[in-house]
Amino acid sequence: MNKKKALLITNPCSGTNRKRIGVEEIIKNLSPADFDFTVEETKGPGHATEIVKEKGNDHDIIICCGGDGTLNETMNGVLQINKRVPVGYIPSGSTNDLATTLGIGSGVETAAKMILNNKTNTYDVGKFQDKYFNYIACFGAATDLSYSTPQKWKNILGHSAYMIHGFVIRFFPMLASFKPTYMKIEYDGGVIEDNVYYCAISNTTSVAGLAKFDDVKLNDGVFELLIVKGVKRNIDVLGALIQVINKDYSSDNIVFTKTKHLKITSNKKVPWSLDGEFGGEHGNLDISIVGDAYDIYSDNDELFVNKELVNK
Repeated sequence: MNKKKALLITNPCSGTNRKRIGVEEIIKNLSPADFDFTVEETKGPGHATEIVKEKGNDHDIIICCGGDGTLNETMNGVLQINKRVPVGYIPSGSTNDLATTLGIGSGVETAAKMILNNKTNTYDVGKFQDKYFNYIACFGAATDLSYSTPQKWKNILGHSAYMIHGFVIRFFPMLASFKPTYMKIEYDGGVIEDNVYYCAISNTTSVAGLAKFDDVKLNDGVFELLIVKGVKRNIDVLGALIQVINKDYSSDNIVFTKTKHLKITSNKKVPWSLDGEFGGEHGNLDISIVGDAYDIYSDNDELFVNKELVNK
């Protein structure tokens, strides 16, 4: 019987110094599958995408070990090859929002078991210009904290680095001088024209480990859209974010809904974050969902639509 060929992509910069996952540990935990491994280590931003484009077609499974950004790069590569290759995720980043959503624990053993269970589900992704995002595209107040936090801090402190660098050191000074962007946002069933302080298009149950969303299915063909707009004072943005954390969307300054498509019209370019990494500065944008874009190992069936039942 021929062995399955597994492409293992690891990010050596991901994770804290004390909890960095080694290649030997991953292979040991996946040994029951008896994979024929090809191991590749990323050398810098975007490298995981290039590895998948070059070698993905020659493998039966792609396993990514890193943070949400590494998984984003891996997925962008998978969508550019001719073969539909399932993706396994072993999270080793600082926050791992998507791993939380998928039900993957923090240890390599839990992630490996999910791959060994051989249960995959389809996953929807967002189309953003010529790129794709797994679980979130956002702009506005505090959205740069994930990619502006120094890597050394992440390696030493993990998720605490975002809390200390972001909310203790940078958030309140940033909020005092923050200027909203006036724009028109069109979504399924609605349109707003207002000063926008925060906008997130997501497909996840957890953002930054703080905001938690209910009634989310990862392959239902729709995004969750969250907008904070039209507040009178910058400090009121904090109040709105606290409401979101408490799952209270009743304020006139908060829009929370579902949509398949988003069109933004703005004369001003703003910096975007895609899956926690810098996504460039953009003004006018069309963002759409790509249903069932790829297959990911996850047995957290409560978060997925059973397509076999739907298609019967």
